[in-house]
Amino acid sequence: MSTFNIAVIKGDGIGPEVTASAMNVLTKIGERFNHKFNFTESVCGGCAYDKYGEPLPKESLDICLASDSVLLGAVGGPQYDNLPYELRPERALLGVRKAMQLYANLRPAKMFEALKSVCPLKNPKNIDIMVVRELIGGIYFGEKGVRDGKMGREGYDVMAYGELEIERICRTAFELAQKRRGKVSSVDKANVLKTSGVWRKVVHEIHEDYPDVQLEDVLVDNMAMQLVREPSQFDVVVTGNLFGDILSDLASQCVGSIGILPSASINETTRGLYEPIHGSAPTIAGKNIANPIATILSAAMMLKYAFNLMEEGDAIESAVEKTLNSGARTADLREEGHEVLGTREMTDLIIKNI
Repeated sequence: MSTFNIAVIKGDGIGPEVTASAMNVLTKIGERFNHKFNFTESVCGGCAYDKYGEPLPKESLDICLASDSVLLGAVGGPQYDNLPYELRPERALLGVRKAMQLYANLRPAKMFEALKSVCPLKNPKNIDIMVVRELIGGIYFGEKGVRDGKMGREGYDVMAYGELEIERICRTAFELAQKRRGKVSSVDKANVLKTSGVWRKVVHEIHEDYPDVQLEDVLVDNMAMQLVREPSQFDVVVTGNLFGDILSDLASQCVGSIGILPSASINETTRGLYEPIHGSAPTIAGKNIANPIATILSAAMMLKYAFNLMEEGDAIESAVEKTLNSGARTADLREEGHEVLGTREMTDLIIKNI
C-alpha cells in the first residue's frame, strides 16, 4: 500500500464544502487502488485570521512544507476587505505559493461534450486549452505602496520579470506542448510594456531549444478577443501572473462555468498545490449548492502531477465525465430538463461512478 500525506487548506466560504468532496473522492480512489491518503488540516486564510489574528500562521505553513502536496479550497470574503493589506486572506495563498516556490500554475480549460449546451459561445468546438501562468513573480509580488503624487494619493504596483523567471515558465509551457498538440501562444503587451518586451525576447530565445513546437506571440487584448471568438485555436497559453489570472477566468466561461476548472501550482519537484480557480463564493457558502467538480478535478491533477498515479487520475476524470453525461448538473450548470444536484449529491454520484 502506498501512503501519501496531503495538507488540506479548507479555507473560507465554500472552501470546506468542496475540499470535503475532493477528500471523499480521494478516499474512494485509495480504496479502489490500494493507497492511503493522510489528510492534515492547515488553517490558512480568513479563518486563520479569525482564530490567530494572521492569515498564514507559521504552524500552518510548516504543515504545507512537510506534506507531499497541498489541496486548497478557497480563501477570502467580504468581511476581510477592510483589513490591512498584509492581513488579507489572499496573502496566505500568495505566501504558500512563494514559500513552496510554485512558479508554474497550470489551468486546463477543456470542453466536456455534455456541457456544450451551457457554453455561452454560439458554436463551441473542441476546446482544450492549458493556461500556463507564472505564479510567484510579476505585479503581484513587485514593490507596492501608497504615496503622495501629483494627483493626490496614488497607489503603485511594480511589474518586473527577470529572464530566469521567464525562462523556467516558458520551458514548462514548451514541454507541455510537446506532450499535447505542439503549439504555444505567448501572451504579453510588448507594444506598451518594457516588461513584456523582455518577456517576448526571452521566450523566443528559449524557443530555439524546442524546434518541434510552434510559437506565436499574442497581445493580451487580442487574446481576450480571440478566446471569445475561437478558443479552439489555442493549445498551450503561457503568460505572466496578472494576465494569466484574468485570461484563465475568461477561458473558464468558454467551457461552461468557473466551477469546473481545476489548477495545479508546481515547480521542478513533485510537491505542489492543487486548487479550483474559483473563489470562496461566500453568498452560497453552507447551502449545499457549490459545484465540487473543479476541486475534485484538482485532486485528479494532484494524483497525476504529484504522485504519478496516472490511472487513478484518469479514473476521477472519467467519473466526472460519466456523471455529466448522465445529465446531473449543479446550480451553475443549470439546464432545462436536467436534474440539479447539491454539492454532496453530485460528489456522491461521482464517487459511485469511480
